[in-house]
Amino acid sequence: MEKKELTPEELEELKQRHIRSFVMRKGHISNAQKRALEEALPRYAVDYEPKLLDFNAAFGREAPVVLEIGCGMGETTCAIAAAHPEINFLGCEVFAAGVGALAKRLDEMALTNVRIVRHDAVEVVRDMIPENFLAGVHIYFPDPWRKARHHKRRLVAQPFIGMLVSRIAPGGYIHCATDWENYSEQMMEVLSAEPKLRNLHEGFSPVMANPLCERPQTKFQARGERLGHGIWDLVFIRQ
Repeated sequence: MEKKELTPEELEELKQRHIRSFVMRKGHISNAQKRALEEALPRYAVDYEPKLLDFNAAFGREAPVVLEIGCGMGETTCAIAAAHPEINFLGCEVFAAGVGALAKRLDEMALTNVRIVRHDAVEVVRDMIPENFLAGVHIYFPDPWRKARHHKRRLVAQPFIGMLVSRIAPGGYIHCATDWENYSEQMMEVLSAEPKLRNLHEGFSPVMANPLCERPQTKFQARGERLGHGIWDLVFIRQ
């Protein structure tokens, strides 16, 4: 059989493929979350498109933008957004239950400074965010992919971090947090090796703080600390 020659578009697609940091599994979603997906989400949703996003149009105003990768059930996202109405927050989350829970919280709290992209954050950063633009990035408790053979799926790794840092404006920050020590060590190694970043602290952050938005304690974190789990925060500034 004659081998089919790839088109330029197909070659570009192959070049840009990446190992996803998540696996789409069929999970439980409540009736309230389903309702929020149908009724509330359209007020906050931003569709993924392979072109730069008009942030002023998406939010209806001009303000600093902080990207949150992996919003979970939205508890932290909404707490920070409520504390900082002067900032626009763009959340990336792929799981239906999390998106529904976040949309429900936003609706109940009447928050207007959050938008949600239900899509792979790597592609959102690559295709929709201009260089030297973001005021900050939050990556809180990403999947640690505990088994060594799965470490290649971890989000805080190169080449993604290099691309992500290029989207942060000079003086902006990246704030990561994890409850998995091995992953915290990898995060420190990756961020410390990035030439455009400098660590705000000597080693790990002693508090859940950064120059713009303090990370609130979640129920998940409080439970982990009661069980004796460690929490590691890292705050780096874009130079």
